Amino acid sequence: MVRWLPAPLAVALSFLAMLAGLLFWALLWFLPGALLKILIPIPAFRRWMTRYLVWVGQRWTGTNRLIYRALLPTRDWRISLPEGLDPRRSYLLVCNHQSWADILVLFDALHGRVPWPRFFLKRELIWVPLIGLICWALDFPFMKRHSRETLARHPERARDDLEATRRFCQRYRGEPLTLVNFLDGTRFTEAKRVAKQSPFRHLLRPKSAGLSFSLNAMGEQFAGLLDITLWYGNEGDLDRRWTLWRFLAGRQGQLRLTGRLLEIDPAWLHGDYQGDAAFRQRFQQQINQLWAEKDAALATMSESG
Repeated sequence: MVRWLPAPLAVALSFLAMLAGLLFWALLWFLPGALLKILIPIPAFRRWMTRYLVWVGQRWTGTNRLIYRALLPTRDWRISLPEGLDPRRSYLLVCNHQSWADILVLFDALHGRVPWPRFFLKRELIWVPLIGLICWALDFPFMKRHSRETLARHPERARDDLEATRRFCQRYRGEPLTLVNFLDGTRFTEAKRVAKQSPFRHLLRPKSAGLSFSLNAMGEQFAGLLDITLWYGNEGDLDRRWTLWRFLAGRQGQLRLTGRLLEIDPAWLHGDYQGDAAFRQRFQQQINQLWAEKDAALATMSESG
C-alpha cells in the first residue's frame, strides 16, 4: 500500500493509477461516444448515447474502487447507508462539502446502490481539458455562480442558475438519476463560516433555491431525499486543505460517511420559491432544521473521533 512510501511518491503513484484508469475509459470508450453525441444532434440518439456514456462512467467508478482497495488503506473508513436503495429509482442527495475528495468518496460509496450521480458544477470547469468534455457529455448541470457585485449590477442574472437547474431536471424526467447537491455551495472552512456568519459549528449556511427548483421539476420522480454526512477527522482550515493529498497518499486515517433516506414533504413539490415569500420561509426553515441535525451529527463524530 502507498502509505509505506514517502508522501509525494505515494500521491504520484495513486494519481498515475487513477489517471491511467481515467484515460483508458475516457479515450477508448467515452470519447468516441461523446464525439458522436456532438456530431449527431438528434434528441433520441443523444439520450441513448448518454445512457451509454453513463455505463462507461460506472465502469470507471468500478476501476477506481479497485485502485483504492489495492493502494489505499480503508480499514478506518466507516460507511453506513440505508437499506433498500435501488439503482433503478431516482434520488435527490444532499451532502456537506469538505474537500475535493468528497466526490471520489461519494462515487465509491454509492457505486451500484443508486443511479450514477450527477453534480452541480461551477461553469469554469467546462474548460478543463478532458474533464470538461466528460461532464458536458454526461449532462452535468453547470452553474455560473455570479458574484454579489455582478448580481448588484445585473439582478436579472440571479435566475441563470435556477433556469439551468430547471432545464437539467426536465431533461431527466423519467430517467433514473441521483442528483447531488452540496448545499454549502463551497468547501467548508472555519474562515468561511465566520465570514458568512453561519449559525452552525461545522457547516456553512445551506443554499436552498436550487434544491427547491429540483423538487419542482422532478420531485414526484424522487424515491426520497438521501441525506449524506461526511467527516474526515481533520480539524482546522490548514488541515482540511490537505485532505485530498492525504487521501491520495494513503494517510487519511479516519473517514465517516453516514446516510439516511428521508421522505420528501409533498408540500415541497409545488411551492413557488421565488414568488411565494411564505413558502420560501417555510422551506428555508425546514432545510435549516435538516442542517442543524447534520451539524449535531458532525459534532458527535468529532467528539467520538
